[in-house]
Amino acid sequence: MTAKLAIVGAGAAGAAATYALRETPIEVTVLEKSRGVCGRAATRRKNDCTYEYGANYIKADDERVAELVTETLPSDGLVDIEEPIYAFDRSDEIREGREADEHKWTYETGITQLAKRLFAETDATVENGVRVETLHRLDDGWRVVDDEGTDRGRFDGVLLTPPAPQTADLLGEAKWDHDHCREFRQAIASVPYRTVVAGILHYPFELDVPWYAAVNTDKDHDIGWVAREECKDGHVPGGESLLLVQMNEPWSVANYDERPDRMLDAIAERTARLVGDERLTDPDWTDYQHWRYSQPEAQVDREAIAPASDHDLFFAGDWVAEEARVHAAVRNGLEVGEAIADTL
Repeated sequence: MTAKLAIVGAGAAGAAATYALRETPIEVTVLEKSRGVCGRAATRRKNDCTYEYGANYIKADDERVAELVTETLPSDGLVDIEEPIYAFDRSDEIREGREADEHKWTYETGITQLAKRLFAETDATVENGVRVETLHRLDDGWRVVDDEGTDRGRFDGVLLTPPAPQTADLLGEAKWDHDHCREFRQAIASVPYRTVVAGILHYPFELDVPWYAAVNTDKDHDIGWVAREECKDGHVPGGESLLLVQMNEPWSVANYDERPDRMLDAIAERTARLVGDERLTDPDWTDYQHWRYSQPEAQVDREAIAPASDHDLFFAGDWVAEEARVHAAVRNGLEVGEAIADTL
């Protein structure tokens, strides 16, 4: 009899786990609350521009993931960002960083192509616009119910990939009276997350600077990261600039509920001061994104959640992986998918 697996979340880890199960007899259904895929590795399009407003690129820090991206999956439209990453601190001085000579990959049509290409290699069913709210533990598996009370079916196993706080909430709502449920929830809820507000600023001219991005190194600046989307082939028309500005957590928390126009004016003013170009105070169009759970600042105690597989329950994501990076989430998803294949 074919085993059935529900994967909650179509982010990088969920897509990688689905890919790892592509040649197994396991029937995979992916339930994703948003309209797209790839989670916080997200892409938007506006006024002929393509931009990543969450995770910006895939690092070449993992040999298996690098081979997957460049050789195994279709590589048409793959972009290698050549410009370096600089650094700055509270002094507002952008200087050369310590970045190693490493690849930084995305795609001409956006980083969401990573998940799209992983899913395209599978026969999985991906259902968008489904917010899972309750898990029911059965004698022989799991039942998944969405926030409208719709029963999404019975499954032999469940893989949870949302950010740790949302995964902990799912366990809190689970109809499962077991000490392990409470223990898993406690361990997962303890993972700290960073809140980030991101501003997208467009200009009808191109900046003359030598860097692709600059990162705040002392965590004592309102801006945490500023990146130039025009450095990615196919993202921005020639002669234009599109800046992604991610604010550090204290500023993001303090301004999370601010009116968007005021928030973006403040982001543009701080960006102009950092870059040393007054023109940047006046973008011709803008966009923004709130990330309540942008990035884990630590990883879960993996020993604490290891017994979950005895209940055909699994976890994957950057909060489970060794670090909070796209490549780490992909590697973790591949490994968890392989473990599921050996368990179900």
